[in-house]
Amino acid sequence: MNKLKDVWNKFKSVKHFQIYIALLFAIIVCVIYFSFFKNTNTDKSTNLSTDANLSTDEYVETLENKLCNVLSNISGVGQVDVVITLQSGFSYVYATDTETKTTTSGTTETTITREDVLLVSNEPVIIKEVFPEIKGVVVVAKGAENIGIKLNILSAVETALEIEAKDITILH
Repeated sequence: MNKLKDVWNKFKSVKHFQIYIALLFAIIVCVIYFSFFKNTNTDKSTNLSTDANLSTDEYVETLENKLCNVLSNISGVGQVDVVITLQSGFSYVYATDTETKTTTSGTTETTITREDVLLVSNEPVIIKEVFPEIKGVVVVAKGAENIGIKLNILSAVETALEIEAKDITILH
């Protein structure tokens, strides 16, 4: 016990002791934070749009897997299966070049508007990728027989997928 006190007293006598302790504490907090929370982002546009050629089926499968992982971590839920249906597939907004010509012939004026999709290397230029709209979700969970757990599942699905409760079915 005396050795421990001696070591502690030596540390306390070091100049700027409190700064070193605060720095050590900050490093420990950062290591813990980044080791536990490095992949918890559920933002669809950042996590799912990394592959430009992501198919609709791959998109649904990725959403289902992520939702299963989240729901299975809720206390009491147990084994979970999720099915997600979509309203439609991906859609895109393309860059266009608009040309408007107005011609006057006597008393009538005619306006013709022509819109062409811009191409770069014979590929259309995509301005925006619109993710598919979710039509409905079915969740089958062992713990869903408990109303409290069922409400937790409902809340998690509503939040994670940004859909209304009427589009979610939870079964046990």
